[in-house]
Amino acid sequence: MSGGAVASSDELPFTPAELAEIEAEARAGLEAAAGLGALAEAERQALGKRSRFSLLYQQLGRLSPERRKEAGQRLHQLRRRLEDLVEERRHLLLEAERLARLEADRLDLTEVLPGELAGHLHLVTLVTERLEDVFVGMGYEIAEGPELETDWYNFQALNIGVDHPARASTDTFFVDVEGEDGADYLLRTHTSPVQVHLLERGRLPIYAVAPGLVYRRDTADATHLPGFHQIEGLAVDHCITMGDLAGTIESFVHALFGSEVSTRLRPGYFPFTEPSAEFEISCQICGGEGCRTCSMTGWIELGGCGMVHPNVLLATGVDPEEWSGFAFGFGVDRLATMRHGIADLRSFVENDIRFLSQF
Repeated sequence: MSGGAVASSDELPFTPAELAEIEAEARAGLEAAAGLGALAEAERQALGKRSRFSLLYQQLGRLSPERRKEAGQRLHQLRRRLEDLVEERRHLLLEAERLARLEADRLDLTEVLPGELAGHLHLVTLVTERLEDVFVGMGYEIAEGPELETDWYNFQALNIGVDHPARASTDTFFVDVEGEDGADYLLRTHTSPVQVHLLERGRLPIYAVAPGLVYRRDTADATHLPGFHQIEGLAVDHCITMGDLAGTIESFVHALFGSEVSTRLRPGYFPFTEPSAEFEISCQICGGEGCRTCSMTGWIELGGCGMVHPNVLLATGVDPEEWSGFAFGFGVDRLATMRHGIADLRSFVENDIRFLSQF
């Protein structure tokens, strides 16, 4: 009997076969829907006011109460099955649309550039490894330290007073974490805290270098970056002198740049060394004539150095009457600019493939 036929009060307005046919047609339409708009149209055709299903509902009022209840239960069960299918299809289509959006926004990091250019280590990494090779050849070990340090290791143990400008938030990146015993945490401003870690372990003598990333609140320009690389050197032994320091600096500079490069020490001040000095090399950009990179002086400062301050030794439990030592630290990025004739430090972080592919 068709859905539009008039039924007597004793007959159901549908046969089981007809109900199964309506369900099969509705399922086929819903499962074939390829988008949310098509799904809405399939749902309207299956359960809308003019659907075969709704026409059956309209005939329930002509049945006796007993038959109306039986027919209503069957139609209600069918509606629930179809509505569940609609929700299932809607969920699948929404997920498919989400994945399609993600795919459209995806960055293909495996893209091969013309010429099949292969990736390689960054220039700063290459220079760091070269420095490590030089110092290992001189008998030094390679040490490491955390980038997140406490105020004790970054300042106090290095004889940096509470009124030192480096402790200001305008110079240092302090980190809002809850430390042990109320310790203040910060991103290390130099690799010198590794000195403290090495001295604390108490295994003397020490000959070590520690490369790593450091952070300062600097504005990026030709000679400064807020995040840059340093390498720290420490030698602690019996009868270490300033002459040993000068000879060590000259040895590694000549190993990197060649014997024609000039070096010099100028008097300086650092809280953790006494006496202190700044060491410079002749500018490799202008050959000592003067340029923007060397501020027209002909010299480039690579870093600071000096004899380890007795207070640093005492803070780490080392007797300054028995042991002495020197320390030095310099910027690896700046050293790379000198070695390869690069005029601007910002080139290291701009990710210009034309620059990076040269090395």
